[in-house]
Amino acid sequence: MGLVSFLSTLPILLPNAQLPSSRCPIRFGTINCKIDDVGSNDIDGVRRRDMLKCFGAAISLELVASPSHFVEVANAADLIQRRQRSDFQSSIKSTLFTSIKTKPELVSPLLTLALNDAVTYDKATKSGGPNGSIRFSAEISRPENQGLSAALSLIEEAKKEIDSYSKGGPISYSDLIQLAAQSAVKSTFLASAIRKCGGNEEKGNLLYSAYGSSGQWGLFDRQFGRSDAQEPDPEGRVPDWTKASVQEMKDKFTAIGFGPRQLAVMSAFLGPDQLATEAKLATDPDVTKWVEKYQRSRETVSQTDYEVDLITTLTKMSCLGQTINYEAYSYPVPRVDFTKLKL
Repeated sequence: MGLVSFLSTLPILLPNAQLPSSRCPIRFGTINCKIDDVGSNDIDGVRRRDMLKCFGAAISLELVASPSHFVEVANAADLIQRRQRSDFQSSIKSTLFTSIKTKPELVSPLLTLALNDAVTYDKATKSGGPNGSIRFSAEISRPENQGLSAALSLIEEAKKEIDSYSKGGPISYSDLIQLAAQSAVKSTFLASAIRKCGGNEEKGNLLYSAYGSSGQWGLFDRQFGRSDAQEPDPEGRVPDWTKASVQEMKDKFTAIGFGPRQLAVMSAFLGPDQLATEAKLATDPDVTKWVEKYQRSRETVSQTDYEVDLITTLTKMSCLGQTINYEAYSYPVPRVDFTKLKL
C-alpha cells in the first residue's frame, strides 16, 4: 500500500500559499514574526506570547514542510522489523526441514495436526481456529486426534531449538504448527518432483526449483504472529476424518467457509493414505470432479493447479479467526554509541 500524504489537505503549505494571519506569515520556509502591542509582560520589548507563537510556528513549519525525514525513519523501522521477522522465519523453516527430513513418516500426521487445530473455528462465536490449543493434553487425546502425538512431539522439540535462537521471544505453537504444515506440504511437492525424475534427488530439486510453486507462499508467510490459546477448544468441532462420511466432511468444510473444491485439494490432510481418501471423496458427485482435476494435475510436470489451490486453501485455513500481530518476533536494535568509536 502506498503512502498517503496529508500535505494535499493543507493548501497553506503549497507553493505561493500564505497563512491568513499577519502575525507570523510564512513564505517559502521563511518565518517573519511581526511584534506589536508591547505591554507590561514584555521581555526586552517582546511579549512572551509572541515569542512562543513564533517559536511554535518555526517548529511546526519544520515538522510539516519536511515530512519526508519522519516517513523515512518510519519506513526504516518497518523494514528492520520485516527483515527480522523474515530472517527468523527462514531459520524456523530450516529447523523444520531438518526435523521432517529425519522423520518423513510424520508428514501426514503434521498435516492433520494443523488441520485439526484450525477447524475448531466456529463462525458463529468467532472462537477456535489455528490457535495452538491442540497442544493441550485434553485436546490432543481426543479420538479425532489419535495418532497425532508423535507430530506434536516433533513440534515441541523444534520449539525448544527455535526458542533458543529467537531474539524476539518464543515462537507460538499456533505459528509453529502451521509452519510445520507448510514444510510438510513442500516436502510432498519436492518428493513428487524427485519421483518424476526417476528418484534422482538432484534433478528433482532442479525440477521443483524451475516449475514448483515456491513463489505462491507469500501471503502465507506474511500471516506470521498468531497468539496461542490458553485452554483447549470445545469438543465436538472436529470430525474423525477416517470415520466420517463424505457428507460430514462437506458439512464441516462448509461450516468454516470452504466447499467441495477445498475438501478435495486438502485430501492429503484427511488421512495417511491420500489415494484411499480421494477414492472415498470421489463417491460424492460434488467432490469427484475436483478430485479428478487434482489427480490429473499431479501427473503433470509442474502440477500447478494442485499446488496453487492447496497453498491458497492452506493459507486461508491457517488464519481462520486469528488476529495477526505483524510486529511479533521483532526486537529493538542496539544503538551505536558513536562517542566510543575510534576514528
